[in-house]
Amino acid sequence: MQEQQKSETSEAILEVVEEDIWGSLVDFWNLILFKYEVSGTPIEITVGLILLVVIAFIVTSVVLRLIRSFITSKLAKGDKQKFISVFKFIKYFVYLVVILITLSSAGINITILLTASAALFVGIGLALQELFQDIIGGVFIIIDKSLLVGDVIEMEGRVGRVFEIKLRTTRALTRDDKVMIIPNHKFISDVIYNYTQNHATTREGVQVGVAYGSDTQKVKDILLKCASENESIVKSPESFVLFDDFGASSLVFSLHFYVTDSFVDPKIKSELRFKIDEEFRKNNITIPFPQRDVHFYPTQNLTQNLSKNDEDL
Repeated sequence: MQEQQKSETSEAILEVVEEDIWGSLVDFWNLILFKYEVSGTPIEITVGLILLVVIAFIVTSVVLRLIRSFITSKLAKGDKQKFISVFKFIKYFVYLVVILITLSSAGINITILLTASAALFVGIGLALQELFQDIIGGVFIIIDKSLLVGDVIEMEGRVGRVFEIKLRTTRALTRDDKVMIIPNHKFISDVIYNYTQNHATTREGVQVGVAYGSDTQKVKDILLKCASENESIVKSPESFVLFDDFGASSLVFSLHFYVTDSFVDPKIKSELRFKIDEEFRKNNITIPFPQRDVHFYPTQNLTQNLSKNDEDL
């Protein structure tokens, strides 16, 4: 008798679980939020479908984060930044593929959905043409490696160091600690100077003029000495001096040198100019300022007018 009561109780509990609790969950999972037809094929967006997409998105994010952490832990600092820039583009592509696969697994015909949305995509593409140009530009940046994190670039007269390459924009820190946000399509359509693309060093220069009559060989030696004593200037390749021109007021020289960090180039040039001025003063070499001699040649009419004015007085 007791066993029969227990059996009946278990069946009642099982029935409650199956019909009430589990049935409610199934009903909630299959609850249709909205429904529409595409080319005669009904498409139902249910709570379960949305939850499935969200779960797939979260799982994909966790897996991608673990993969990125695993790979970056084995890379050097410079390579780590480059990999993160590339990984961002891969991440967006993986998200798109996972969402499409999830929708297809849930019974939605992706082909019909994409075909029906073609006109919408065309309209969005025209409206967001520049946005798509930026995205394509970002992909090209990664593929041809024309720009990497850490590169020093010059655009529209501004110099900056790239610290982040995103899907739509590239961000660079200028010499005055301001962030320059550059749309990626600029790297396709405009001319950009990349100071660090081919070599670890770049050549810079400082120009100076000295008075006529100065010892040119001595000027050359002083300029080379100033460059050799500056710790920011590399010893190889060697610095050199060019006699540029016989200027209107001075003999024009230029000191050319190599540095490993063009980003701090203005500071190095300033230090050199201070040092050059100091050494020139010690050696009595003059840096002239522009001078102009003006000569007046009175004409006959001007002389007659001056004589007439004197008679009137």
